[in-house]
Amino acid sequence: MHLRSAPLSRRTFLRGAGVTMALPFLEAMLPVRVLAAASAAAAPKRMVAICTSLGIYGPALFPKETGRGYSSTPYLDLLKDYRDDFTIFSGLSHPEQSGPDGHASEQTWLTSARHPGMGGFRNTISIDQSIAEKIGLQTRYSSLVLGTNGVSQSYTRSGVMIPAETTPSKVFAKLFINGSKAEVEKQMRKLREGRSIMDSVGEEAKRFSSKVGAGDKDKLDEYFTSVREMEGRLATAEEWVQKPKPDMEEKISADVSEANDIIGRTQLLFELVPLALQTDSTRLITILIQGRGDVPPVPGVSMDHHNLSHHGQDPEKIRQLELIEKAKLTAYGKLIGSLKGKSESGGTLLDNTSVLFGSNLGNANSHDWRNLPVLLAGGGFQHGQHIACDAKDNTPLANLFVQVAQKMGVEIDEFGSSSKASVPGFA
Repeated sequence: MHLRSAPLSRRTFLRGAGVTMALPFLEAMLPVRVLAAASAAAAPKRMVAICTSLGIYGPALFPKETGRGYSSTPYLDLLKDYRDDFTIFSGLSHPEQSGPDGHASEQTWLTSARHPGMGGFRNTISIDQSIAEKIGLQTRYSSLVLGTNGVSQSYTRSGVMIPAETTPSKVFAKLFINGSKAEVEKQMRKLREGRSIMDSVGEEAKRFSSKVGAGDKDKLDEYFTSVREMEGRLATAEEWVQKPKPDMEEKISADVSEANDIIGRTQLLFELVPLALQTDSTRLITILIQGRGDVPPVPGVSMDHHNLSHHGQDPEKIRQLELIEKAKLTAYGKLIGSLKGKSESGGTLLDNTSVLFGSNLGNANSHDWRNLPVLLAGGGFQHGQHIACDAKDNTPLANLFVQVAQKMGVEIDEFGSSSKASVPGFA
């Protein structure tokens, strides 16, 4: 064990020209008495909430059996390596979600406000912002609101939507690059040229590494490697921004239109999540994967996503829809694996992070907002099961929100439309 007289601040940074690089949670940041006990409880608790707004095809997702012995499904097969790390729920919803159109419930997945979009409707605060009011000052950013199309599901207490950040490179800059506008742009040019942020803080990183124990050195090496890999992917994505857009009079195949690449952008946003959480830059992240009316560049898909969600039981449309949704579930699985692969204070980053994935539509084909698809990974819960609540008299999804908040140490017993009860069988 590395000896030290006092713990480092959790807000320790490495600094270079135009760069401020946050560090992951290290043993050296724990009081000696806590470190000796190897207490996982010392690590901060977080929440990530991810919504895909065009639903998830239920027959490919939901198991027929309940409990731990459920038989897997085509979608859950994609998460088989993490079966014991997540729970799938059925029979959850927010009450009274009918609105002026079938997609109005997109506004209320994290708020549970009733009758979205109807006359006189005013949204309420989302669960992430409610928690942020209580713990947000403990981190550099009270929350990160991300999305694929500028729209989010995060709302202030006055019911105002917080716009989503859609550009991964801007989020990366927000996390790691400080300074004037000119300094930030200079550093971003370096990233586009393939020059890592580590070039600016490398010497300080070496000096810092020499002052911490072996376990922390390994964690820092892993973290610095993750930063470099993320930079490489951002540089590749940036190349698309520089390419001239094709003449819209020509017939365009889906694989050349970046705006259509909802899967690619989702994957990049997901890859930023561990970095943001490791550095304790925030403990609350929301991501909206918003449905689009164009063709995503997914092999085997030739129809637009929105049209496929209204498949009308057409086998070919369902086949193509499943290709898109399998790509999303695969990205979710990679996120779970990334969080699970990062050690933290006697446990893993996943142990301390509740990662919610689902949709505001239970059956997008009919715009049905009941029986929502909901998966929850990590967070210290007992997982590995299918919890099926009443399919006719759904349990409020907000009950699960309350349980997640409580697991984070936030003292609430109700939120939105919750019934002041836990989701039956889940702890």
